[in-house]
Amino acid sequence: MVYSENEILQYIEENDVKFVKLTFCDLHGRLKNISILSSELAVTFERGVRIAAKKISGFEAANGRDLYLFPDAQTMTVLPWRPQQGRVIRMFCYIRYADGTPFEGDGRYFLKKAMKASVSAGYCFRFGTSCEFTLFKNDESGTPTKIPHDHAGYCDTAPDDKGENIRRDVCLTLEQMGIHPVSSRHESGCGQHEIDFNASSALKAADTFLSFKSAVKSVAETHGVHASFMPKPLRNDCGNGMHISFNIFHDSDFLEEKNSAAFDELKSAAAGIMERIREFTMFMNSTVNSFERLGEFTAPRDILWAADEGSQLIRMNPESDEYPAELRAADCVCNPYFAFGLMVYAALEGIAEKSQLHAENESVGRLPLSLEEAADCAEDSDFVKKYIPANILNAFISHSRKEWKEYSSAYDKEAFEEKTYFYSL
Repeated sequence: MVYSENEILQYIEENDVKFVKLTFCDLHGRLKNISILSSELAVTFERGVRIAAKKISGFEAANGRDLYLFPDAQTMTVLPWRPQQGRVIRMFCYIRYADGTPFEGDGRYFLKKAMKASVSAGYCFRFGTSCEFTLFKNDESGTPTKIPHDHAGYCDTAPDDKGENIRRDVCLTLEQMGIHPVSSRHESGCGQHEIDFNASSALKAADTFLSFKSAVKSVAETHGVHASFMPKPLRNDCGNGMHISFNIFHDSDFLEEKNSAAFDELKSAAAGIMERIREFTMFMNSTVNSFERLGEFTAPRDILWAADEGSQLIRMNPESDEYPAELRAADCVCNPYFAFGLMVYAALEGIAEKSQLHAENESVGRLPLSLEEAADCAEDSDFVKKYIPANILNAFISHSRKEWKEYSSAYDKEAFEEKTYFYSL
C-alpha cells in the first residue's frame, strides 16, 4: 500500500509507532539509517534531517556542504523484526543540500533521472532480481565462521537443506513489508540460497533489493547463523551473484495494455548494454572480491549472449513474457540505483542507435579482470562521464583504487578479504 505523508502521520497515531528509520545507502550500496522519534516526522517531511556527510563513504564528494535526508512517503513499511509495541517504521530517503537541490551522490535521484529519460524516449523499463547469499555457522561466542550452514545442492530439500526455515521466514517477513518474492530455493553452493522477485519499476526493484538484504541479515541473526552476500566467500565453491532481468515497454502501451516493446528493440537494448558493460562494470562489481566470482561456476567473464542458460553475460529468452532478457554479471554488494540507472542509459543508447547483437555465443570482449581494471575503464569512459557527475565518479574511482592498493599490499590476501567483506557484506 502506498501512503501519503498525512496518511503516515495518521498511521503513526493509530498503530503505536514510536520510531522512524530514515534509510539511505552510501555510494557503494551499504545501507545507512538515522532513527527519529515518530513525533518528529511531520517536521522531518518539511525540513529533512541533517547527516554528517564526511563520515559516510563517498559522501565527501559534497565538499563539506551539509546534506539532509528527506523521507519518501511512498516507501513506508513497518519493520516486522522490531517490537510490535512501540513499532518501528522505515522509509527510504532522498538526499539534498541545504538549499533543496539534490545531492549528486543520491542513487535514488540518479535512478529517477534515468527513469525520466526512458519515459522521454517513449519507454518504460521493468527490472526483476534473483539474489544469492550464503549462510554460515557461528561459533560458541556468536562470531561467524567460514563453515557453511549445510552442504546441500541445487533445489535440495530438508534435512539436507538446513536453510529451508530461514528462507521461509525471510519470505514471510518480506510479505509483511508489502514485498512478495516469487520463489526461493537452495542454490548449488554449500549453504547457498536464492530468492527471486517479480519485475517492477527500476526504483521499486532497487528499493526491494535493499529491503531484501536487510531482511535476510536480520532473520538469519534470529536463527543464530551469519548471512553473507560476499561475492566469493569460499574459494572453491560457487559465488553469490545477482541476475538482473529486464524488459521494455512502449510507455503508452504499458499504461494501457502493457504490451511489450518489439523483441528487436529489446535486442538493441541488450546490445547497448553489452557495448558499454566494461565501462560500468565498476558499478556492477564493486569490490576486489567481486572479480574472483566472475569466470567460475557459470558466472560470466566473456561478453556474449545466448538463448540457453549457461555462462553468458546476457541471456535472451523470447519465450518469456516477463523475463525476456537477463544480465548475469552483477553481484549483491553493488549500489542498485547506479547499476540499474547505467543499464537504462546504455539500453536507451542501444535502442536509439539500433544496435545489433553479434552472433549467439560470439564473444566480443571480456569483462575487466580486476577492480583496478574496472576503475580504469570507468575513468576512460565518455559514456560514464556523461551520466555520473565528476565529483561522484572521482569518489567511486578513488575508493576502488584505494581498496585495490590495500588488497595488493596485503601479505595475507584471504585474511584481508575476510576482514573487509565477510563480516559486513
